[in-house]
Amino acid sequence: MNKLFARIYQGGFKLFSPLLPWREPVLLTGEGAINKLPALIKAQNIQQLLIVTDSTIIAIGLMDELLQGLSRVELKFVIYDKTIPNPTIDNIEEALIVYKNNNCQAILAFGGGSAIDCAKGVGARIARPNKSIPQMKGLLRVRKRIPTLFAVPTTAGTGSETTVAAVVTNSKTHEKYAINDMSLIPHFAVLDPLLTVNLPPQLTATTGMDALTHAVEAYIGRSNTKQTWTSGRDAVSLILENLEEVYLNGANIEARGKMQRAAYLAGFAFTSAYVGYVHAIAHTLGGFYSLPHGLANAIILPYVLECYGESAYKPLAELADLTGICLPEDSNQQKAAKFIAEIRRMNKSMNIPEKVKGILTSDIPKLAQQAIAEANPLYPVPKILELEDLIAIYEMIKE
Repeated sequence: MNKLFARIYQGGFKLFSPLLPWREPVLLTGEGAINKLPALIKAQNIQQLLIVTDSTIIAIGLMDELLQGLSRVELKFVIYDKTIPNPTIDNIEEALIVYKNNNCQAILAFGGGSAIDCAKGVGARIARPNKSIPQMKGLLRVRKRIPTLFAVPTTAGTGSETTVAAVVTNSKTHEKYAINDMSLIPHFAVLDPLLTVNLPPQLTATTGMDALTHAVEAYIGRSNTKQTWTSGRDAVSLILENLEEVYLNGANIEARGKMQRAAYLAGFAFTSAYVGYVHAIAHTLGGFYSLPHGLANAIILPYVLECYGESAYKPLAELADLTGICLPEDSNQQKAAKFIAEIRRMNKSMNIPEKVKGILTSDIPKLAQQAIAEANPLYPVPKILELEDLIAIYEMIKE
């Protein structure tokens, strides 16, 4: 990949980006916000709703209150609950059939990033019935309005409730990729901290580190705007102040709410400033080995930040200053090193491993090829890496 071409591509997209039809979802926030959703849906003149979720959400009864509320306002609904972590094209096609067979008019995603991404995929297929999911891979391949989409995140991690991306896995090729289009930004989102209270500590940790990865990759990239710069900084501050608290004390509603806000801000930042090689690598590990995305990001993040070297010293130093983990007289290099060390400390304190189990040496060349194809020329990273750099990172993270 010609590095000059990549930078010209990224620069052109940054200039063109403000002209695109961005939107922010209408938010319902705070304790019990979920109870306001049925009336809001009904007010949109929607009669039949597809709910996309997963079997665990159903089993633990987390959605019961919402379903009762929908029944009270006499709103019909049908549930697709077979979404899996790293949702597949098959998930989307199955949910699409349920939508069509029941004459649904809108989609409600209830769960983590997987459920929201699956719902976005359904929306994309409805908007573009003659296009397959693989044909919509990449940038701006939808460009038509999807059915009204309501997003109810039950984790504080992906930020998918505010992003342009639907991340999909092709279970036949083991490829994991994103469909990126402004039409996929949810129209409404609910940030209710009560929905995250019973999230297991390990999921709290890895989804929180997922949000941190979004904020950091957006902040250190070259496509920041004033808005994404501010959102990234605010998200990093909130995560470093609250993530370990909610890991240890999941019932802390105030901290849970702050983590939801952080995930939203991080999602807002990266949806227009983009991510980097951490995500490119993590997507390959999700596609090949079904490694949960948040866990993959948490492990990979410090390795990639170190690999960027001098190109990332200044923005990482700014984040270190912001969070008070360095001395004023430290050099940018020292501050950046302390910020990376803080990420490693947080991972260790929350029992997140330093390495990935199960990576096959024979797979690494193909993994690296997929990762570099995703990242270049799209991602405005501090430093454009070569294929051998990616191979070296896989070797470092492999247990």
